[in-house]
Amino acid sequence: MTDTKHPLDGLRVIELGQLIAGPFCGQLLGDFGADVIKVEAPGLPDPARGWGAVKQDGIGLFWPIIARNKKSLTLNLRVEAGQALLKDLVKTADVLVENFRPGTLERWGLGPDVLHALNPRLVITRVSGYGQTGPESHKAGYASVGEAKGGLRYLIGEPDRLPARAGVSLGDTMTGTFAALGTMMALFARERSGKGQVVDAAIYETVMAFMESLIPEYALAGHTRERSGPILPRIAPSGVYPCSDGMVIIGANQDTLFRRLSAMCGTGWADDARYATHDARGENQAELDGLISDWTRQRTMADVLAACEDHGIPCGPVNRAKEMLEDAHIAARDAIIRVSHPVLGQVPMQGVFPKLSGTPGRVTGASPELGQHTGQVLAELGISPDRQEQLRADGVI
Repeated sequence: MTDTKHPLDGLRVIELGQLIAGPFCGQLLGDFGADVIKVEAPGLPDPARGWGAVKQDGIGLFWPIIARNKKSLTLNLRVEAGQALLKDLVKTADVLVENFRPGTLERWGLGPDVLHALNPRLVITRVSGYGQTGPESHKAGYASVGEAKGGLRYLIGEPDRLPARAGVSLGDTMTGTFAALGTMMALFARERSGKGQVVDAAIYETVMAFMESLIPEYALAGHTRERSGPILPRIAPSGVYPCSDGMVIIGANQDTLFRRLSAMCGTGWADDARYATHDARGENQAELDGLISDWTRQRTMADVLAACEDHGIPCGPVNRAKEMLEDAHIAARDAIIRVSHPVLGQVPMQGVFPKLSGTPGRVTGASPELGQHTGQVLAELGISPDRQEQLRADGVI
């Protein structure tokens, strides 16, 4: 039996910044019940509202996801009146998330020293390309640059071509995830100390965090990892294999799994000295992958998947969106949900992850219209309707 409450109910988050890294942190917190107030400049909305290769009715189709569960407040932080309103809002908040270039908040008179003087319990989560300190901290930083600085881009692609990239902004979303993790740790620490702190999340450092043993491999052994296409060097068999009607991923690099694969394919590979051990398979990776491809190519994806399941071998389809929308397992776990949007109708999107048994997350609605909740939020701060009208006329909200 689950509790109807959500783990972050009652937590107020102010989200400044735009595009992906900071707002993705806000999305994750909102998914689990936080009251996320997204601040955008009047007349200068977050560009992510219209971003993406595919748009519908002028709306980028990532926007209903990354802005879900949020309120929209328009506020001009470049003017003193807007800064004063943000300070009032900060007094009511638990967390402030921003992903401006370092120094921007300070230039507006909204640095951590000022905000903590107003609210000592405030957790300030700062997302940037290079971090808040260091000789490069002042630089603008996109995910692509952080992925390159952190070592990831050099490894993606075929060895005889320029480095490629993943088709999504890994550096941004992973940094948003780390920022949300850091936020929760800072909130946990606040329970003991009563004080907030600054969470400093840099894109390039996030990328470095999932680069496994790349650094000690070079520092201690002189080994530089290189681009290797669809495989991990010396980890075999583990890769993409063609079928008569598509592709599958098979992972059978452990000795026990490889023996099952050998039996499944009706071969003596497991007893062949060239493939019998992990190291031997690594030495003869290309040849082994060719043999497995010859076997899978003569069969349909369904046949290969069924055979692998029967033999307890990790295997799966190489999915596109079409296949994910048709996948029974994905549907059974609500990994894709449908959220009502006033313009787009029912929007299918990723569900809330991870799943909590007692206090699960939720999506209550897709993205808000620009400034949709400005009146509501300012009324909660005691700003009268007449004063709001004057602020609107002055370009403050």
